[in-house]
Amino acid sequence: PPMTWDYPNPFTRAAVPSAEDIDGLNHTNNAVYVQWCERIGWAHSESLGLSLHDYQRLDRAMAIRRGEYDYLLPTQLGEALTLATWLTASDGKLTMERRFQLVRDRDQATILRGRWELVCIEIGSGRARRMPAEFCQVYLPVLAGKLSIS
Repeated sequence: PPMTWDYPNPFTRAAVPSAEDIDGLNHTNNAVYVQWCERIGWAHSESLGLSLHDYQRLDRAMAIRRGEYDYLLPTQLGEALTLATWLTASDGKLTMERRFQLVRDRDQATILRGRWELVCIEIGSGRARRMPAEFCQVYLPVLAGKLSIS
């Protein structure tokens, strides 16, 4: 069956827990999911045309102000998973929201949902600053709207 995503047009990456990812409870450690979210967030940004190098060149970055993760089901060693991400909201000036959804391939069960509140900062000072035009041109056109449930 096709994946059931929370938002349309996800940016996805396959994920499979390895032996190092498994904790004392014999399932994937929650910190691993956070690392996966960080990696897919960068991969998504790079796919859109903004890399860490661009952030450094512009002296601007979208930094995580708040991260929320709902761990819904455990995963085990070797399970095939698909992690999806979207940019879902922005005020067009300082803030954006990024969402995540991790799905187990074999039964389409949602394992995790995550949300980041991002704020644009000046890298040199760490202070909040308005998003540069390049950020707005790249990120705002791809904002995903919530799927309507019929």
